Amino acid sequence: MERKLTAIFSADVQGYSRLMGEDEEATIRTLTAYREIMTSHIQQHRGRVVDSPGDNLLAEFASAVDAVQAAVAIQKELKTRNEALPPNRRMAYRLGINVGDVVVEGERIYGDGVNIAARVESLADGGGICISGTAYDQIENKLALGYEYIGEQTVKNIAKPVRAYKVHLDPSTATASTVRTAFPTPSPVEKKGAPRRRSSVALAVVGLLVVGAGVAVLRNIYQRPSLPPATTPSEEASVLPLPDSPSVAVLPFTNMSADPEQEYFSDGMTDDLITDLSRLSGLLVIARHSVFAYKGKTVNMKEVSRELGVRYVLEGSVRRAGAQVRINAQLIDATSGYHLWAERYDRDLKDIFALQDEIMQRIVHALKIKLTKEEQERFRLAPTENLEAYDDFLRGWEYFWHLAQKEMAQARQVLEKAVQLDPKYAGAHALLSTAYLNEFINQWDPRPQTLERSFELAQKAVALDDSLALAHHALGVVYPWKKQPDQAIAELERAIALDPNYANAYAMLADTLNWVGRPEEAIGLMKKAMRLNPHYQQYQSWYTYALGNSYRLAGQNEEAITTLKRSLIYNPSWWPSYIFLAVIYSEQGQEEEARAAAAEVLRINPSFSLELGRQTWPYKDPAQLERDMAALRKAGLK
Repeated sequence: MERKLTAIFSADVQGYSRLMGEDEEATIRTLTAYREIMTSHIQQHRGRVVDSPGDNLLAEFASAVDAVQAAVAIQKELKTRNEALPPNRRMAYRLGINVGDVVVEGERIYGDGVNIAARVESLADGGGICISGTAYDQIENKLALGYEYIGEQTVKNIAKPVRAYKVHLDPSTATASTVRTAFPTPSPVEKKGAPRRRSSVALAVVGLLVVGAGVAVLRNIYQRPSLPPATTPSEEASVLPLPDSPSVAVLPFTNMSADPEQEYFSDGMTDDLITDLSRLSGLLVIARHSVFAYKGKTVNMKEVSRELGVRYVLEGSVRRAGAQVRINAQLIDATSGYHLWAERYDRDLKDIFALQDEIMQRIVHALKIKLTKEEQERFRLAPTENLEAYDDFLRGWEYFWHLAQKEMAQARQVLEKAVQLDPKYAGAHALLSTAYLNEFINQWDPRPQTLERSFELAQKAVALDDSLALAHHALGVVYPWKKQPDQAIAELERAIALDPNYANAYAMLADTLNWVGRPEEAIGLMKKAMRLNPHYQQYQSWYTYALGNSYRLAGQNEEAITTLKRSLIYNPSWWPSYIFLAVIYSEQGQEEEARAAAAEVLRINPSFSLELGRQTWPYKDPAQLERDMAALRKAGLK
């Protein structure tokens, strides 16, 4: 992890419910095309897209100048594209740019620098650009643009007001209050061919604002429950009711070590505590993905309580120095702000598992949770006696969560080392199995032996520790690819029995139940997963896609279409959703819509074929597979 000065370019999506209502497929196609245009301009101006959830883009540039130039190029081309559309079909993006401090962690970027950009973006007009004062300071004499100072703006979750300027692409249109600039002589660092400093990095978060008659914020079936990367989770999250049982969220522990590279260790402590607490049957525990949405942000405990639907929050910090570790932890009643307990622990690193157990016991005592005999036995088991293997396991998790090809290969490398150091380390075997499976299903390494390696590792993990939910989950997610869905269900049910708060196990079980003809049960399980993982951004397309397929198989086509389209709002490139839209439309006789959906499948995944589907889809009922094949063939797929 490192910190660096950053310029950020931000926008959000609002107001296209009317367009969705008129022609949803056309709107989604336009959204996809415009995202590709933006990505192209970002790359042309030396930027890289860091993240692109939903209708947003987060990009990093070499300088603020590059970011503004990319923004200008985007707005000019989109304006031309819009002029070719009828007025009621036009879409306009709203862009914001900021220069500020951000945290860079692998491919992730977050922090106040990103958050301020989101606030600045909200001040821009549709089709316009707004920049912060820090961005203006870096570009005021470098581009032939006009800048209109709109004063200091008080923005949510930022302590100090932010200076803001609107950018005029044509300085001649500026008002009297506009700061005008002339074409500058390039400074030495800006001359062509000269090395460019990277002290200023530009980030861009891009979202859609549709302008035109009858514009309204999106609040119907296309409501976006996800969080754009430039916002804090508190802004758009729904309020969730408190459950009857005790409930807790473990916020990411802060890395207080002198070495920022120790971030993986503090994250690993957080993951371990979440996993241990999740195994308690009398406690609701929020999933990792949702709590890590708060990482690096200043949070209000009452807001966390409302957004995640929990009463208690555990937070703390980790400082690791050589063979010593210090952990500060406190348990808070988030509904009132009352501290139930706070403690500092200074221990040898070799005692880390005993320390985790001690923290667990304090939480159990504070929340008055009664452990079963089986739960008491589990907490006495250390996952490994080899600290080096444990360290590699934590590094493996850090790489794994990026879910990208390069990092997945790195995860596999360090986890291979972990299982060599401790051949009896069940958790390392399970995670390594899932890393191999990700490489197989994403076709980064599609060889049959990759799947077999994943299967062997998962079986070994279960054999080493039958009480480990992670091991049964690993085996459960491999079985469908082996065309053994019944075995997958048994393993995933065992994982949930061992860990009643395992959100992804519920979601994977729901997806698997779809393949065996039990969609009604799948719907309930997917909603359970969404409750345990309220900010499931990382899996939006998968969660909503699986739920949409459940509705389809249950004969609820209207709900299925709505949900599958929602998954495409989250990720327009999620082609499996187009597959089932094509099936539904084809069976309903909507030939034009079916062919349009089929065309999107091939546009996004040109290698798709019906034979590929026949080989990989683990339907238990051959008749259902044949019905889907016939519908897709009718829609134009071969």
